[in-house]
Amino acid sequence: MFYIDTHTHLYVDEFKEDRQEMMERAMKNGVQKFLLPNIDLASMPKMFALTKAYPKQCFPMLGLHPCSVAADYLSVLEKIETELNQNTVIAIGEIGIDLYWDKTTLAIQKAAFKIQIEWAKKLKLPIVIHVRDAFEEVFEVLDELNDNNLTGVFHCFTGNLDQAKKALSYGGFKLGLGGVLTFKNSGLDKVIENLTLKDLVLETDSPYLAPTPYRGKRNESAYLVKVAEKLAEIFKVDQLTISEQTNANTLEIFGEL
Repeated sequence: MFYIDTHTHLYVDEFKEDRQEMMERAMKNGVQKFLLPNIDLASMPKMFALTKAYPKQCFPMLGLHPCSVAADYLSVLEKIETELNQNTVIAIGEIGIDLYWDKTTLAIQKAAFKIQIEWAKKLKLPIVIHVRDAFEEVFEVLDELNDNNLTGVFHCFTGNLDQAKKALSYGGFKLGLGGVLTFKNSGLDKVIENLTLKDLVLETDSPYLAPTPYRGKRNESAYLVKVAEKLAEIFKVDQLTISEQTNANTLEIFGEL
């Protein structure tokens, strides 16, 4: 039995002092593969260095995080696209819209999101969507650009049941579940119990959003097991079932890893 962490920023400086030990803890806990979403230009070399160090375990994505979309986004996207054409990646991500931190950049966030979706369609790659306080805006873009070739993950899904159903209605998407699922008063468990295991993939978003009982501390991929345990509790199945189904879902979206 093993797990795939479909969204983890293992290359960031929060792991600088103990990265190797952290990776070993994860693998000892059964987390064997790690999908790495990009953030911005500065994160790309760190991410690729980690995938080079762990080629059988770490798999890179490329994209511009919505919180990093600024006035110079077109030139930044041009540089990321150059890297995209020179490297093998498994997805375009993480991309999307975030209105929690800054609503004033909505127009350029949407523009950047659309450009990167077009990359994904052209390259036949899945997208990994970051959405925070912006489901309607993300759905508006997807309603415009979605087609049968577009697949991906709604990363760190924390929406309601209607939003879950809308996200899944696009056909080629799964919901990424992380530490929030374990939070006592999140209410996310009540949403997820109305879905099926075929709709879901596991993630940590480490170093962020550590699950209970590590909430408030640095998250790491070893803690993915806590999310799996909660999912097993919700669906009243064993962890082998969770492992097998979520791994199958992951491979359906990202291809063989």
